[in-house]
Amino acid sequence: MASIDLDKVLDKAWAGKSLPEILTAPVSALKGVSDKDGELLQEAFGVKTVADLAELKYARWAQALAALDTSAK
Repeated sequence: MASIDLDKVLDKAWAGKSLPEILTAPVSALKGVSDKDGELLQEAFGVKTVADLAELKYARWAQALAALDTSAK
């Protein structure tokens, strides 16, 4: 079972929210992502929510490529 320390990845305003609430939250709910960053993600990729970002094919492709890279390990 996977787990994550939500305090490390979420803006303080989103601490204590349920997972469904977080997934439908704007990407600015993620620590370090500003409202302006969220606007740019929406403009460039149509990303509006945390779930949209998680499903972004370009991010998935980059993760898959990084996982294949054995030279960094």
